[in-house]
Amino acid sequence: MTNNLTPLGAKADKDTVRRHNLSLVLRAVREQGEATRAGVAARVGLTRAAVSSLVEQLLESGFLAESGKTFSGQAGRPGTVLKPARTGAAGVGVEINIDYVSVCVVDLAGTGRVRLTEHLDNRGAPPAGVLARAARIAARALDSAREQELRPVGVQLALPGLVSGGTVRQAPNLGWNRVSAEVLFAHSLSALRPDCRPLPVGSENEANLAALAELWFGGLGTIRSFLYLTGEIGVGGALVLDGELLRGAHGFAGEIGHVVVDPAGPECRCGSRGCLEQYAGQSALLWAAGIDERAGVSGVAELERRAHAGDERTLTAIGDAGIMLGRVLSGAVNLFDPDAVVLGGIYRGLMPWLSPGADRELTGRVVSGLWPCGSGRLRASSVAGDAARGAAAQIVQEVLADPVAYAEQRAG
Repeated sequence: MTNNLTPLGAKADKDTVRRHNLSLVLRAVREQGEATRAGVAARVGLTRAAVSSLVEQLLESGFLAESGKTFSGQAGRPGTVLKPARTGAAGVGVEINIDYVSVCVVDLAGTGRVRLTEHLDNRGAPPAGVLARAARIAARALDSAREQELRPVGVQLALPGLVSGGTVRQAPNLGWNRVSAEVLFAHSLSALRPDCRPLPVGSENEANLAALAELWFGGLGTIRSFLYLTGEIGVGGALVLDGELLRGAHGFAGEIGHVVVDPAGPECRCGSRGCLEQYAGQSALLWAAGIDERAGVSGVAELERRAHAGDERTLTAIGDAGIMLGRVLSGAVNLFDPDAVVLGGIYRGLMPWLSPGADRELTGRVVSGLWPCGSGRLRASSVAGDAARGAAAQIVQEVLADPVAYAEQRAG
């Protein structure tokens, strides 16, 4: 008889169990913001003695801090309040987009402690040069973090395109193809900090990281399954199902901006025709409204100003883009059945004029009947849902998942 059972792996030893429980306790304190040892024990299902031992190790390693006493009104000694440490381990996120670079440093509590943004026209620029500029901004952010006694343990790049294995396979709006982004950035950053230990560098699609920021820091409440769209020069997308990012078989899921709306439509930078971003991307919106598409951020501000003023051409441009968005979104909703669709990037400020057309299309095309106009399922992103913060927070999530590994790094 053939044994087709999947190997279960090695039995967990005491060290493995303790590492898991350290993560459990650290995450429990982080999720509550502050807690007592007794409160943590009740939450994670461990004895008070076990939790006290784990807490002492986390305090000694610099992951937790004590901040006074709390009184329950019951007999017994008051408990010491535990909080994630405001110093020590932190994550760095670097978003490289078509017309800006943004760097964010996030501490263990998820608080953004440093933010530097520079508006740069990266279209057509040599990738090595763009990544070198981003590294210079990141180096300044690292200096600011050090002044706050933070210890960044890694950098995550947020990149607009198909990202896999540290390489940007294709980023049409940047003009990048097979760019070894992680290696180039890491080399530039290390050259700027010759006396510092090189930081590990990872990379991810920027829409994916913005969606994670929305999940972790946004106002979604109990919503754990949603489709996220970010409007920039292009249109990026990400899908979160039951609190987990859907990356696809090769990491390329979510490229909704290149769903074809009209095969006979305008040529797209990806090589196809009639892609959604040719109707609802930033450049397309500015062009349709009669604003110089090279104006970038100032052009988007002008677009909003004209919409507020009731400019007919602008309102038509935004309304038409909303209709195209709704048509594509309805197909995605029918396919994945999310609880909500969240619109970020430039779409957040355009929601009053963008959402009516999109809402009507969703109402008319979603077969479940669960998307009536005004249902609130189509919503703007929060101000917290940006890719740089999501990138930094992803590094922090790695620390929370295995604090021992980063305690060893600290001591090394």
